Amino acid sequence: RIADFQEVLGEPTVALAKLRDLCFSGIPFDGGLRCLCWKILLNYLPLEKALWSSLLKKQRDLYSQFLKEMIIQPGIAKANLGVSREDVTLEDHPLNPNPDSQWNTYFKDNEVLLQIDKDVRRLYPDMAFFQRPTDYPCLLILDPQNEFETLRKRVEQTTLKSQTVARNRSGVTNVSSPLKTTPSSLSEYEVLPNGCEAHWEVVERILFIYAKLNPGIAYVQGMNEIVGPLYYTFATDPNSEWKEHAEADTFFCFTNLMAEIRDNFIKSLDDSQCGITYKMEKVYSTLKEKDVELYLKLQEQNIKPQFFAFRWLTLLLSQEFLLPDVIRIWDSLFADDKRFDFLLLVCCAMLTLIRDQLLEGDFTLNMRLLQDYPISDVHLILKKAKELQDSK
Repeated sequence: RIADFQEVLGEPTVALAKLRDLCFSGIPFDGGLRCLCWKILLNYLPLEKALWSSLLKKQRDLYSQFLKEMIIQPGIAKANLGVSREDVTLEDHPLNPNPDSQWNTYFKDNEVLLQIDKDVRRLYPDMAFFQRPTDYPCLLILDPQNEFETLRKRVEQTTLKSQTVARNRSGVTNVSSPLKTTPSSLSEYEVLPNGCEAHWEVVERILFIYAKLNPGIAYVQGMNEIVGPLYYTFATDPNSEWKEHAEADTFFCFTNLMAEIRDNFIKSLDDSQCGITYKMEKVYSTLKEKDVELYLKLQEQNIKPQFFAFRWLTLLLSQEFLLPDVIRIWDSLFADDKRFDFLLLVCCAMLTLIRDQLLEGDFTLNMRLLQDYPISDVHLILKKAKELQDSK
């Protein structure tokens, strides 16, 4: 199988249909094959290999530019303005109500940042990987010469401020001692020493930059579960030349993937044809076609697809299985040329594989089965989904 992949990837122009076919059945980890295939399947790398090196250089430089504009410059401005009292007399000061004020933007960004921070610290808690330091910390950000506020400092300060200033009922501000406050998420994990950063901090930066560049959607809870497996795959690439750029490459692949699934995260689109409700109903209509008895049973118990399929579809099953299994499922999903049609069949396969239990169970039992899916063998699920696909 490895030789088959090497042959397709060795051509001057990669044959996409052949590559999709191979990837659909699972990509070997060896030699960084998965990282490379995902980058092609997610439209980050073009099919002409001669274009790769110039494209990668351009995109990675662009990402450094984003870091400068969205993290470093605001951090420098904050450090400079925060030092002196003069900022209050300047045109733009922290209490300026003008929506264009850079301070207003700064505080709004902090709200988004705190939400991201809370979510990324909890990424795959059963694995040590995200708490470990990366071998390639971002030197732009960690340069000791830099006198600017990093995201880490921003989170610490914003959290401390909101903790120390607590209002009591009579409306008098009670400034409690920061030492006595209940342990916050900040102390859940010790922060790494200066010059090091944990993998979750890299994921936080990717999501923060994405939120800044996509204000229409910004950050929605759950995006951390989409970026996690991508980053993990690229940051464990056996080839160090690729691994070194895991952050920038993950950012662009995540952006491309979100362009395809972002409608699932946008509430106002829920009921449109590209929204999540339509997709959830599609799971049930496919099930009705494939297994009418099971479909009727779920209908009769009033088990709506939003009770379980919302999470399955929105997060591409990243919450239902262990990370290595999620990655295997994603091989097939990314290889699907109709994009996420195959995901609907995987969801149907998951239902039909536990049909006997569902047919016997009552509402409570069935809800428990669907919200904590009992089968962990993803190969069995993918095989079943493929059978459903072929039986069309």
